[in-house]
Amino acid sequence: MQIPTMADMMARNEQPELLFWVGCAGSFDQRAQKVTRAFATILSKVGIRFAILGKEEMCTGDPARRAGNEFLFQMMAYNNIQLLNGYGIRKIVTTCPHCFNTLKNEYPALGGNYEVIHHTTLLQQLIDDGRIRLKEGGSFKGKRITYHDSCYLGRTNGIFEAPRRVLEALDAELVEMKRCRSNGLCCGAGGAQMFKEEEKGETRVNWERTNEAVATGASVVAAACPFCHTMLTDGVKVAGKEEQVEVLDVAELVAASI
Repeated sequence: MQIPTMADMMARNEQPELLFWVGCAGSFDQRAQKVTRAFATILSKVGIRFAILGKEEMCTGDPARRAGNEFLFQMMAYNNIQLLNGYGIRKIVTTCPHCFNTLKNEYPALGGNYEVIHHTTLLQQLIDDGRIRLKEGGSFKGKRITYHDSCYLGRTNGIFEAPRRVLEALDAELVEMKRCRSNGLCCGAGGAQMFKEEEKGETRVNWERTNEAVATGASVVAAACPFCHTMLTDGVKVAGKEEQVEVLDVAELVAASI
């Protein structure tokens, strides 16, 4: 895909409507790359002028801070803030709730003040404004979908309705897990747990959460976070439900229904 970088735009003396912060998972994880492409395709189709940082983008530092390495976090954050401020960035959209939370709530203390929006919120706004038109009788019409609340999106930032309204616009049957919204169960990857093995126990958090999703009878588990996506996909494999249950990002569901 030919997506302009901020360096390209500045060379042409142009400024994008928003910066798409791709994130580490969206850049390097093969499965998350599909979500990145789906969301970029949507932005292009609705005519939003956006750019990415490309090779200039670094990790936000979220995993470093969660793992207790405050020095590394601040070093990475300052580098990112200098870059963003140098480009005059005002509005950022990201497909990762970890990036979203760090950029929105933790960068201001270090001098990085931006309007940060999660992709599910932007998708909901574009659908409400009529800029995204979903085809009638689309791929997911009548299908049973359950939505998993990401911790950083839900409990931390109170974003519960936007992803659900997007899913409802697909004419799908939205079913809730027993633990959802502010009572949602973590996928097991938060707090830098994504990068280490769990302490010994009787089960794994992602297996527990996936069993709750499978119990709803849904054929699609909708996620809005690359970490959650990885953990739930692993859980579906362990449960032996790969043929019956698919884990998809909200952006992928919308991209397939435009």
